[in-house]
Amino acid sequence: MVNDPTTKRLLWFLFAGSKGGLTRLKIINTLKKTPLNTNQLSKDLDLDYKAIQHHLKVLEKNNMIIKIGEKYGITYFISTFLEANMESFEEIEHKLDKSK
Repeated sequence: MVNDPTTKRLLWFLFAGSKGGLTRLKIINTLKKTPLNTNQLSKDLDLDYKAIQHHLKVLEKNNMIIKIGEKYGITYFISTFLEANMESFEEIEHKLDKSK
């Protein structure tokens, strides 16, 4: 599954090819360090709670993150799918850093 072209296209779209990609990149990098809930992410990234909710839904829909718990206790984690494709993710992240 490493370097799968379909997965790379999905990662490019989510993090570079669509509005909000950089915010989603920040969320993933934060969750790589430690699993957090929506409120904690909002505070850590200094972003609006509703914006974080939106990006979490996009990431979850595309199998980048998983959630565990219920209601306000929901904690978000990096998905095993993303972990398996972390090399491609980091390659895209590196290319985006270079383009700044």
